Amino acid sequence: MHRLPDAGSSLRRPESLSRRWHIDLPLLLLLMVLAGVGLVVLYSASGEEVHYVKRQAVFMGLAFVGMLIAAQIPLEFYRRWSPWFYLAGCCLLVAVLFFGVGAKGAQRWLQIGGFRFQPSEALKLAVPIAVAAYLHKRSLPPSLVTVIGTLVIIGIPAALIVRQPDLGTSILIAASGVFALYLSGLSWKMIGSALVMALMAAWPMWMWGLRDYQKQRILTLFNPDADRLGAGWNIFQSKAAIGSGGWDGKGYMQGTQSQLDFLPESHTDFIIAVLAEEWGMRGALILLALYLLIIARGIYISFMAQHVFGRLLAGSITLTFFVYVFVNIGMVTGLLPVVGVPLPLVSHGGTSVITLMAGFGILMAVSTERRRVLF
Repeated sequence: MHRLPDAGSSLRRPESLSRRWHIDLPLLLLLMVLAGVGLVVLYSASGEEVHYVKRQAVFMGLAFVGMLIAAQIPLEFYRRWSPWFYLAGCCLLVAVLFFGVGAKGAQRWLQIGGFRFQPSEALKLAVPIAVAAYLHKRSLPPSLVTVIGTLVIIGIPAALIVRQPDLGTSILIAASGVFALYLSGLSWKMIGSALVMALMAAWPMWMWGLRDYQKQRILTLFNPDADRLGAGWNIFQSKAAIGSGGWDGKGYMQGTQSQLDFLPESHTDFIIAVLAEEWGMRGALILLALYLLIIARGIYISFMAQHVFGRLLAGSITLTFFVYVFVNIGMVTGLLPVVGVPLPLVSHGGTSVITLMAGFGILMAVSTERRRVLF
């Protein structure tokens, strides 16, 4: 007798093909939609400069390729090589202090020939990988000794980045490691103690840790009207752009604040103000929905991970992505100080896009790791 073909076999083929290439289809589709929206918004935010869009599209293409490559690498490779990734990243940060290239009062880049890159971007992946690998081999919930060791791993690159100075990136990198520590089962007693210590350190940090321009940003947060034409200009203009958009927006490429160059950094840090002005609150909510779906998928991948290393790493990458979105939107709307954090996959920028997509590639590796034997 001839066996009838399985009616569900054709339905399983796309899934098996995606697993063979270690691709998480829902995550991939969401990222492609977000990247497409980003290019559309960037064209208007850059003043219809095709150069910016073409350059960003090239970086997007490279980032997607990098994501697919990162997805093919087994988690065992990331775990075993995590100390070397971390050490190489810290060495590059030290090199920035001595040989770095400066711009706008900051020394954050290394230049080799005609190629310039920002080493701190690599630490956004190296730190959570190193912390997840460190915690994987230890009993959980972590003991006080384990917590101290983890904080040392986090603190070294964070301190080096603060010296550049780049407080925003330093906070993001520290958060990526702290998230992995939190997901390892950190007790509320330790969390409460950390909050008390942070409050106690606030005044010394204000007096001797922050630079004058960083203090000015915090003061501007609480009273942006005190210097509308100076320190408060960015926040004042971004609020004006967002508020004037209403529900429906003024129309694509019809925003006055951005098109007439009232809004500074409209194609980078403040690009969501352009979107809100032209597409209105409705467009901003659609963008937020895309972000929330991506974050929800990342949390699901973390929850379904079969090993501690994968769970901690996926959760850290996902929550750090959430911080990116939260800090940028909070900064643009005046809820947080201006720290120069781009809006993920929408703001113009090459290195940050490649780093973000490599992180999503690791998420896909975690998502499709179930059939592999780890460790």
